[in-house]
Amino acid sequence: MRILIADDHDLLRDTLVMFLSSAGDMTVDGVSSYSDAMDLMEQEDRYDLLLLDYRMPGMSGLNGLKDALEHNRAGRVALMSGDAPRSVIEEALNAGAAGFVPKTLPAKSLRNAVAFMLMGETYMPAGFLQDVAARTDPVLQDLSRREAQVLRGICDGKSNKEIGLDLSISEATVKLHVKTVYRHLGVANRTQAAMIARDLGFV
Repeated sequence: MRILIADDHDLLRDTLVMFLSSAGDMTVDGVSSYSDAMDLMEQEDRYDLLLLDYRMPGMSGLNGLKDALEHNRAGRVALMSGDAPRSVIEEALNAGAAGFVPKTLPAKSLRNAVAFMLMGETYMPAGFLQDVAARTDPVLQDLSRREAQVLRGICDGKSNKEIGLDLSISEATVKLHVKTVYRHLGVANRTQAAMIARDLGFV
């Protein structure tokens, strides 16, 4: 997997590049400006994920996101920020962002967020999802034993195939349980299911 991080804060950017590269399965590049990111994408093969600092020079907020989505059509684009308001997060996701990553995330959570986005999921901060949880009525006790086991696998970051191997059931059966879990929790993807389950004390 190839990742490009664009952030004008040198220490943060270099730390992220080094940390994600240490996973061994990612090639990570870093640049200090939006224009450098666009130039690099013109020169290199596609990146699987582009992480853009929302407030860096040349970014122009959500306009930069939209331009980056057009430049990186074969991959995904996410925003990073330390202080973006909820309205910006919603607009970014509606515009097609793969996620919104707070700069305050612990290192392990950041790696998990990147993994989620590389799997095709949408990542949102936990604080953003708390409002979602408040609007839904997830009754965890209504989950069957098998559905609860599948939800636990989702919370552990496992794929449908891995969950199926753990539970000795087919991947197709896992997919059916996942859909039922989504319906119980009132969510649309694995990221939301895992975060709401954690907020509700499931894990």
